[in-house]
Amino acid sequence: MKVRVRIIRAIDDVDATEKYIYGHHKVLESYGITKVTSADRSWALNPHVYLILFESMEDFRVLGGGRIQLRTINFPLPFETAIMDIDPRIVPFMDEFGDLEVAEYCGLWNSREVAGYGIGSIYLVRVGIAILPQLRLKKLFGLSSPVTLSISKSVGYEVISSLGDNGSFYYPKEGLIATALQINDIDKLPLANPAERDYIFELREKINFKTTESGPRGKMELQFELKIPKPLK
Repeated sequence: MKVRVRIIRAIDDVDATEKYIYGHHKVLESYGITKVTSADRSWALNPHVYLILFESMEDFRVLGGGRIQLRTINFPLPFETAIMDIDPRIVPFMDEFGDLEVAEYCGLWNSREVAGYGIGSIYLVRVGIAILPQLRLKKLFGLSSPVTLSISKSVGYEVISSLGDNGSFYYPKEGLIATALQINDIDKLPLANPAERDYIFELREKINFKTTESGPRGKMELQFELKIPKPLK
């Protein structure tokens, strides 16, 4: 199997964006989740949203992805919208940041097909962190489920303990817990696991390259294209 990992600006490739949205919604539905801020598609009109796409090079299907959404006064981040009704402390917490100074990495999903080749959520997380210096951000935010919390911490996230119940909330529905996270030093990633930090730094250095990964279903050829494109409009 051959897969391309590339970055697009959401408003510049409507077809790929629609494929990403469809795949994300199908994954959410499989978990019984129908109402979630990250499933709100209004972000698709935001010129400051970048998608990370895992695409089949055979038939151009989107097999997984995530999005980096920059914050502006007109486009609050999904995690602050989700938290606002639960913990109003999010308002002064976010007020200290200006337009395009911070972002959220959200909407991550991958198909079982790529997971079977050993290309699961950790690859999406690594790529998302790897491209951040190109955006010159002060911080990155995110919400993590209990299942992905250890992965998030391994790449340098830390819990925002001043929000919620020591950083945790019931979200996206009662009985499900999400933890608010942040990366303060995007360039150096001092809190990351050394092996993960080395991998991310290697992605940053290479930008465009090919590699092969092996999993239970066999080998997968990966073509990385990690340069953030210039806006088309």
